[in-house]
Amino acid sequence: MKRRKISRGLLKESVNKKITIILGARQVGKTTLLKALYERLCKGNDGLFLDLDVFSNFEKISSFENLKNTLFLNGYREKNKSFFYLFLDEFQRHNDLPMIMKNVYDNLDNVKIYASGSSSLKIKEQIQESLAGRKRIYRLHPLDFEEFLWFKDDKEALKQLSHIKKLSGENLLKVTSRLYSYLKEFMVFGGYPEVVLQDTNKKKAQVLESIFDLYVKKDLIEYLKVEKVLNAKRLIEYLAINNGQKIQYAELSQISSLDYQQVVSYIEILKETYLLAILRPFFTNKNKELVKIPKLYFLDN
Repeated sequence: MKRRKISRGLLKESVNKKITIILGARQVGKTTLLKALYERLCKGNDGLFLDLDVFSNFEKISSFENLKNTLFLNGYREKNKSFFYLFLDEFQRHNDLPMIMKNVYDNLDNVKIYASGSSSLKIKEQIQESLAGRKRIYRLHPLDFEEFLWFKDDKEALKQLSHIKKLSGENLLKVTSRLYSYLKEFMVFGGYPEVVLQDTNKKKAQVLESIFDLYVKKDLIEYLKVEKVLNAKRLIEYLAINNGQKIQYAELSQISSLDYQQVVSYIEILKETYLLAILRPFFTNKNKELVKIPKLYFLDN
């Protein structure tokens, strides 16, 4: 498995009773991380991995009693001193799961839960209320440039990157020359792990297209019930072309044929599903900071 910067922190959580939650966009590597943790931590009958994109798993987690029975059927014993590890992938799929997780936390002392979620919009309020004082949240984004080089497995490039701040003059030009092709690829195609691992530009473009289509189908249509999907896609495409620009809601409304409030709402959805971030200008005067127009950035370049 290719490592990620949050991997070590997630592993350290294995001795902590608190529920560990990984939030992030689709296809950034949450499932891969969970499976790697499962394989690392679970030996024999001391763990269970449930993919909640699989409908047949819904009955197993539909209530605290059902989940408890599922744990027992998979080797859990209340008298064991060591943790039984429960991994819940895409836990936002089940509306009542945060409360069920709370019951597991409160009633089963030797169960440690790791959970991942793609969309924070629908579950944010639930986990804040149901899991108050019982959780630790990690956020996983697309690869940064150093992680990108880890995936390329270029040790020399990584070595140069780590020393780049110490270099100057001709040596800096040499580093720039070596890293330029990687940086260009990173800036054009971004840091989604599956995209980075493709060996041709055509394949990278195809994977990016499938990620976008899956986001529209699964998150916008099926999950968040977004209306006017074609308008929403037009809005996203325009925002992507104008990445890093100030947010002009009236202009966006005209371009997307959405009313002003819909544009505000859809941008909030894009933010809460980890597709983009809104950055306000920095001022020592906080009143100025609040009234100035913020800029919008996609989290994957």
